[in-house]
Amino acid sequence: MALDQSFVGRSYPPSFVYEVGREKIREFADALGDGSPVYREVEAARAAGYKDVIAPPTFAIIVSLMANDLLVSDPELGLDYSRVVHGDQSFEHHRPITAGDRLEVVLHVDGITSRMGNDMLTVRAEISAEGEAVVTGRCTLVVRGEGA
Repeated sequence: MALDQSFVGRSYPPSFVYEVGREKIREFADALGDGSPVYREVEAARAAGYKDVIAPPTFAIIVSLMANDLLVSDPELGLDYSRVVHGDQSFEHHRPITAGDRLEVVLHVDGITSRMGNDMLTVRAEISAEGEAVVTGRCTLVVRGEGA
């Protein structure tokens, strides 16, 4: 079943606030195997010019995926999540995510295209903290066609 083209241009306003904690940042850095002190030690982060520990650049995936859930669970879209493959992901950082940030996400559907029997869903997540742009995330989800 093809995705509903009327979703292109649709936005989902913030439905949650994600408060970034030092421990979550440390756990994420541990999972990456990145021992940088700016992800773990307040003193090291401040010495590097930050107000608190900062998150690794890919930490933004946590809130991006939470926002994507709003879209993929929308029954009107017609998406069968069992057929979804993550096709692409990128982040444009406006500033580092920092412990204590209260992140909100506005999700935008930028495109729906079909190629070789598969639908491509392109979404953009505008992540902000108290009105300040922090990260813009973009991803493409590939919805495999019936014969794939």
